[in-house]
Amino acid sequence: EKALLWIKLVARGRAGHGSALHPDNAVTAVAEAVAALGRTHWPVRLTDTTTQLLAGLAELTGDDAGDPDRLAQRAGAASGFLRSTLRTTTNPTGLTAGYKHNVIPDRAEALIDVRVLPGTEEAALADIRRIVGPGIEVEIVHQDIGLEVPFAGDLVDAMVGQLSRHDPGVPVIPYLMGGGTDNKALASLGISGYGFAPLRLPSDLDFTGMFHGVDERVPVDALEFGRRVLADLLRTY
Repeated sequence: EKALLWIKLVARGRAGHGSALHPDNAVTAVAEAVAALGRTHWPVRLTDTTTQLLAGLAELTGDDAGDPDRLAQRAGAASGFLRSTLRTTTNPTGLTAGYKHNVIPDRAEALIDVRVLPGTEEAALADIRRIVGPGIEVEIVHQDIGLEVPFAGDLVDAMVGQLSRHDPGVPVIPYLMGGGTDNKALASLGISGYGFAPLRLPSDLDFTGMFHGVDERVPVDALEFGRRVLADLLRTY
């Protein structure tokens, strides 16, 4: 899963009256930094996991793995989720500045949700500082580790085996998690964890697109399928 970096961009300027000619405006400065970062097209950078993902998708679709974005789009409703795991993402999520319509504030802030590939945290921060420019302070609000473990071993074999038993012939492909899980905390204890939440979903359901949405849900029969797979895995592993 990707590493988590929640950062705050801070611009400082000179306070003044809203009617004045005022080039040293903190709101303008932070807005320009947010636009520059939010519009950055981060390049594809593959890990061992996403390389296996693309190879699996290429085999299933018969498409060429040379264009990762196009290949990920072949995954239908899950394409947006998968494309975000191929690169760094920097999404502005909040803005704070000012207190009155006719007063120019001396400080403006923006919150950015940054998710980076495991092991690229410092390089991503350096790129972010370069993109927003020297006049913008970059504060780290919260930082957590990224993880990547091999898609191999007895546990993986057991998980794949249970999926094959309950849904014969189903292909199983590893993926990188764009968000974060409790595996970050388990890793600090030396535990290698895997995300395994089997759901047999309708092909037209944008399941990942509903994450944290007002209508986030899962079909009951998909949940029941997952319960059966997990119960058998716990009984037999």
